[in-house]
Amino acid sequence: MPDSVSIREVGPRDGLQNEEPIPTDAKVRLLDALSGTGVRRIEAVSFVRPGAIPQMADADEVWRRITRAPQVRYSALVPNIRGAQRALAAGFTEIEVVVSASDTHNRRNVNRATDESLDDIAELIDLLHGAGAQAEVIVATSFGCPYEGDIDPSRVAGIVDRVVRDGADRVGFGDTTGMATPRRVRELLTEVRDRNAHIPVLLHFHNTRGTALANMLTALELGVTEFDTSIGGLGGCPYAPGASGNLATEEAVHMLHDMGVETGIDLDALLEVAELAERLVGRQLPSGVLRAGPRSRLTPLPTP
Repeated sequence: MPDSVSIREVGPRDGLQNEEPIPTDAKVRLLDALSGTGVRRIEAVSFVRPGAIPQMADADEVWRRITRAPQVRYSALVPNIRGAQRALAAGFTEIEVVVSASDTHNRRNVNRATDESLDDIAELIDLLHGAGAQAEVIVATSFGCPYEGDIDPSRVAGIVDRVVRDGADRVGFGDTTGMATPRRVRELLTEVRDRNAHIPVLLHFHNTRGTALANMLTALELGVTEFDTSIGGLGGCPYAPGASGNLATEEAVHMLHDMGVETGIDLDALLEVAELAERLVGRQLPSGVLRAGPRSRLTPLPTP
């Protein structure tokens, strides 16, 4: 079991892209609040076509207006070369691109086959490296697809083989609709590491079916130290039915700290930001720790 883990907060991007659009001021307020919780990595925005994801139409303005904390590493997600050029022009040096292991989901997401996306990603990696930026390739639907069903771990490992050859600096595995279970996490990580033991790995779990913390624990036991989480459990995928609910950051931190695994994040400050996020999106968020509080919170006895 590792002594510490690195949490990347994805609420401002992955979380908000599945909500009704909120004002730019609110996005800036959320990002600035998250930057003060001790979290060291934040996925801030995505540079996508506004017609496809209108929730991210103001990405450039949000990025210009936030107060960038020197201790936080900010990253952006891009769908293609054009998005990567915009991210580089904005000054990002950590950039993520997504490809789906499921051909059907990839077509729904970016209107092309998985192999076509991989060809573009090879060119995108060269572009990023030429500009001095790092490229992370996230493999969506790594544990299953709502259209195709189970995804063979060997298919995901084959995608990793390709992007590693093309120069990816790290890879992530997305549980896009919450189809992962501890068994499937173990199978996938074993397959990938047998073929590419050196590549840094990040896992992105959804709690759609209530398995996110169990999946995180399994990955921890296998030595994984990088995870995506989302404040309040915000998030999902607009191209995958039933994909609501990323693993809530405060739920992950609450469990990790009780296990003696350090994150550098202040849980009390995080809960305040989760309450803010709930107010900003105007609905109750699914986080259990937000509802009940940490396990150390006691209930006072009634006054006689």
